[in-house]
Amino acid sequence: MRRGRLDDNRPMRDFWWFARRLFRRKREVALLLLGATVSAGGLGAGLLGLGPILRIILIENGSLRSMAEGAVERHAWLQFIPSGLIESLPTQPYPGVMLAMVGLAILTIVGASANYMHQMVSMTICARTVAQVRLEVFQHAIHLPLGEVNRQGPTEFTSRVLRDTSDLRGGFESLTSKTLAQVTKGLAAFIAAMIFDWRLVLVSLVVGPLLGVVLRKTGKSIRRGSRGSLEAGELLLRSTNESMQGLRAVKTASAEREAVRRFNRANHEALVQELRMRRARSLAAPLIEMLTVFAAMVLAIVAARQILAGELAFDRFVLSLGSLAVAAGSLRPLTGFIHEIQAASAPATRLRAMLSVVREDTNEWRKPILQPHVREIAFESVVFRYPGSDHRALDGVDVTFDHGSRVAIVGPNGCGKTTLLSLLTRLFEPESGRVTVDGVDLRTVNVRSIRSQIGVVSQESILVKGTIADNVRFGLRSATNDAVIEALRRAHAWNFVERLSGGIHAIVGEQGSSLSGGQRQRIAIARAVLRNPAILVMDEATSQIDAESEEQINDAIADFGAGRTVVVIAHRLSTVLACERIVVMDHGRVIDTGRHDELLGRCDLYRRLAQAQLTEAG
Repeated sequence: MRRGRLDDNRPMRDFWWFARRLFRRKREVALLLLGATVSAGGLGAGLLGLGPILRIILIENGSLRSMAEGAVERHAWLQFIPSGLIESLPTQPYPGVMLAMVGLAILTIVGASANYMHQMVSMTICARTVAQVRLEVFQHAIHLPLGEVNRQGPTEFTSRVLRDTSDLRGGFESLTSKTLAQVTKGLAAFIAAMIFDWRLVLVSLVVGPLLGVVLRKTGKSIRRGSRGSLEAGELLLRSTNESMQGLRAVKTASAEREAVRRFNRANHEALVQELRMRRARSLAAPLIEMLTVFAAMVLAIVAARQILAGELAFDRFVLSLGSLAVAAGSLRPLTGFIHEIQAASAPATRLRAMLSVVREDTNEWRKPILQPHVREIAFESVVFRYPGSDHRALDGVDVTFDHGSRVAIVGPNGCGKTTLLSLLTRLFEPESGRVTVDGVDLRTVNVRSIRSQIGVVSQESILVKGTIADNVRFGLRSATNDAVIEALRRAHAWNFVERLSGGIHAIVGEQGSSLSGGQRQRIAIARAVLRNPAILVMDEATSQIDAESEEQINDAIADFGAGRTVVVIAHRLSTVLACERIVVMDHGRVIDTGRHDELLGRCDLYRRLAQAQLTEAG
């Protein structure tokens, strides 16, 4: 997701790309338009009818009945009105005024009810559309290549899934609820003003282009400020997550002040970007108010000349000016609403940029399924380099693991052990060379069929907040409780799970905080066992646990690993000795393979590693 310069000449295409989804809900959109139209129609009818009725009754000493009779005589299309209804109208001024007020009250109630329906439907459409966008964005993010997520940082994706979609909702609501309601009301009042005196309306239109210039200029600043605010918000979220998730390390290192300094820098940048956007919004309202006053002054001058010349009745001028005032009052909030929509264009651009990144499962359905592993796993002249890195993480690796064997991979930190096995699960793709299972290049088969045959237990066991059963079933929701218990038994985890209150239904704290390190690892092994994989990968699964837990985990691996290919990355000698074959790596290369006693006699690096581990064990 390249952070390109915001294209100020592009009229918010990304926002409208998302906004089109609002109009896919045709039934709700029809109700939305109906509510806005009825609400605005009531306002327009009130403006058009109230003035003439009061003028006839109070100034010309007429009545509602005489006015209705005259209207029927002048307009043939009103002949359908029953004569009895007309005769029931009052002939006295005061009852006529009262009836007119009752009619206006009914129009007001109808308009308010329609406005309520419009607001409710608008919020429903926006909430459902944003929920759909949020799900789509998360679904896309979770299927992105791991390298892309690592390059951008998980915090950035979290910010886009949560904050950007929330900001997008603000633009949707401004468009469907506030803007639509105000535009229809303003248009109804504008039509009423046109009917009273079209010449004044034409004069008032001169201010329109000037308003457009103001909105365009301030809109650019708002979009830039909104984009900067979102990026600063990511830094703020990242700083907060790093400090709170690593609070143990912060405290043990007495780094509270450093954490506060990092947060303060991010917080200050977020404030600067927020104020930049607020300045543009604050400037727009006074400018538009000034232009509106100037427009009213011009209207007064033109109207005064026409009234003095006898070309315009004073009451029609008042009614036209009043209608224009209502129109202006309805359209005035549009400045803020349009700015909200413009502010939403920045998160829309970021969201669309993320959705444009190719998912790892794109076109995977076209590829054949990998058949069950029965022969060997081979790395053939594999070269891999992380994006942005100057050196190769893997440099021409050639190694083969036979089916059913138990292989340990050892080497100093950073030698490429985890990277090698990440290619086996297709978390990364080799730059050159190939990884094969039973002679099949993994790039040519469906990625899900690969991972379904591999169980992985890593150094950091990822547990979710939920029950023990939920964590064991993670990724395999159809498994029964009996299958979960059997997997826990085979992982040597049932002995502590059955003692928990609730057993497999006991709640696990966030990130497995309610369990010890060894217990978390055995839950992770049970998860792998439940998948019944042909290949089991243990990535330093015993490096941070006590000796008793390590023994139980090794026993679990020995029991479950029979008849499966087991590949272990380990730093502890006890784990290495339990393997039939040891692969020694250094600087991205395989420098030797063999059994423990063979490597001790001929491989200096392995001898140093073994001596260091023996020293640590002692």
